[in-house]
Amino acid sequence: MQLSLDEVRRLTGPNLLSDFPGAIADVFIDGLDSMSVVQCWQRHLHSVEQIIGWQQQQFFRLYDGGASLSISAPMDLLYSACDAVELAWDLCVDELSNTQNVDKQSRIQSLLDSVRDEANPALIELLSAAEKNDVVCLADDDEISLGMGVHSTTWPISEMPDANSVDWQLYKKVPLAFVTGTNGKSTSVRLAAEIAKAAGVQAGVTSTDFIKVGDTIIDEGDYSGPGGARMLLRDKRTETAFLETARGGLLRRGLPTPKADAALITNVASDHLGQYGINTVDEIAHVKLMVAKAIDENRTLVLNADDKRLVKFVPEFFPDLVKRNVDLPICWFSTNINNPLIQSHINKSLPCAYSDNGELVYHHGKAQAIANIKDVPMTVNGTAQHNIENALGVIGLCKALGFSDTAIVQGLHAFSSDANDNPGRGNIYDVNGVTTIIDFAHNAHSVKAVMNMAKKMSDDLDKDSAIHVMFSHGGDRSNKDILDLTNEVIQLQPSTYILAELEVYLRGRELNEISDLVEAHLKQHGVDSSQIVRAIDSFTGVKKALAKSKEGDLLLLFVLSQREEIQAYLDSL
Repeated sequence: MQLSLDEVRRLTGPNLLSDFPGAIADVFIDGLDSMSVVQCWQRHLHSVEQIIGWQQQQFFRLYDGGASLSISAPMDLLYSACDAVELAWDLCVDELSNTQNVDKQSRIQSLLDSVRDEANPALIELLSAAEKNDVVCLADDDEISLGMGVHSTTWPISEMPDANSVDWQLYKKVPLAFVTGTNGKSTSVRLAAEIAKAAGVQAGVTSTDFIKVGDTIIDEGDYSGPGGARMLLRDKRTETAFLETARGGLLRRGLPTPKADAALITNVASDHLGQYGINTVDEIAHVKLMVAKAIDENRTLVLNADDKRLVKFVPEFFPDLVKRNVDLPICWFSTNINNPLIQSHINKSLPCAYSDNGELVYHHGKAQAIANIKDVPMTVNGTAQHNIENALGVIGLCKALGFSDTAIVQGLHAFSSDANDNPGRGNIYDVNGVTTIIDFAHNAHSVKAVMNMAKKMSDDLDKDSAIHVMFSHGGDRSNKDILDLTNEVIQLQPSTYILAELEVYLRGRELNEISDLVEAHLKQHGVDSSQIVRAIDSFTGVKKALAKSKEGDLLLLFVLSQREEIQAYLDSL
């Protein structure tokens, strides 16, 4: 029998289990019926609530190997809510394992002390008043803000204004969009910001690489969660915001804000399985579709009509509209005009975007040819199918936000697949006659997309030209994920496989463990030892790859670390 706690964390916004802030715990269960364990856990949580005088809602989720239980809570008591959920779990474990490890009286007194110390009635009053006045209020441990971007003011949490003294008319929203999906998020927010720039609007962007307003990078790092969103929405230069909303942030904290004017989901594929109890691609789809909670019937959710899971599960997120038999507020996009959902929206005069006869088309009552695909640099003369999809999704998103066709066209034409506009995503270099592509692809779905582009590009290679591929893997990927990605590389049948170590991302694995696994798999699939090159890191791998390449060859570099160093090196050659 195993009953162990994985993690307890605060939920600061609508989340996978509910539409309320609160606390959640994930646990591992083995040898017992999961539902019986959750019922015991709920019973103890209800008892704890009664003792401290709470009446909060409980929500749970079962998954293979464990369960999650959450409790709603006021925003000023989220840490106490975490303590309550954890105490209830410890009491549950004591009961089911017939032990007495918990000093219940002492833990309850600590919890009561925590509730007393954490309570902040002034914060709750300000949050309530902001909601009544339809003003966005963002609060964390250090700061609180009213409004968004150019219409915002931020105070230290200890100096928050009295709700009765606020001039609520001063604080307004800026157009706000969430962008999520397994792949294409960063490219999409960057392209959207380029379109906003063409419209004369200063866009703020959060992403896994940086947080940026206009042309100014505020900070580098992974800002794809609610913390990055708060930083951006408090920046008084932000006139519109495109928030990359990644799986990790959604599961750790929930949505960055309760509402958005539009949201885009690029696609759903296998990645990060096994974390936070998300074990299947169907479950990943539900995580991505959480952004639909921010969309009502007067806003727009932009979805990939070619993604079967998005198509299947999206009605679950609009139960009231489905019950009323009302069209969902969706703009579908597809590279196939004959996709049934595209045809349905065309017939109903509902918004959709698609490619047809080499054009990117937006249709809402009538067809508008936005741009020729080959005139859009990020499509690499039409070979980058994944960026055609990204462009269609962003067209739908920017039309939903009210950007003009002129701005959309200018943005599409101006946005390049280079290190300035889209660092690490499909950047193409000519290195002494070797066509060299750098991409951040790190799962089978994204690698396949780049491989498809490479296949189309290789059609133009001379018969004596060769293809070389450098790739690597983070240690938190399962063996299956690692080998699935490797299989996509094998499909290209390159002359050379360069296996780069990622020592900074071993995440519990041993050095060379992943490369040993990949090399053995390659040999099992008929790859000769002479075709396999090992490198201690990505930068060394690039040097070895270039040493193997000759003029006219195609070199694919899947760079997950040392990107800036590698790009500077390539620029110097």
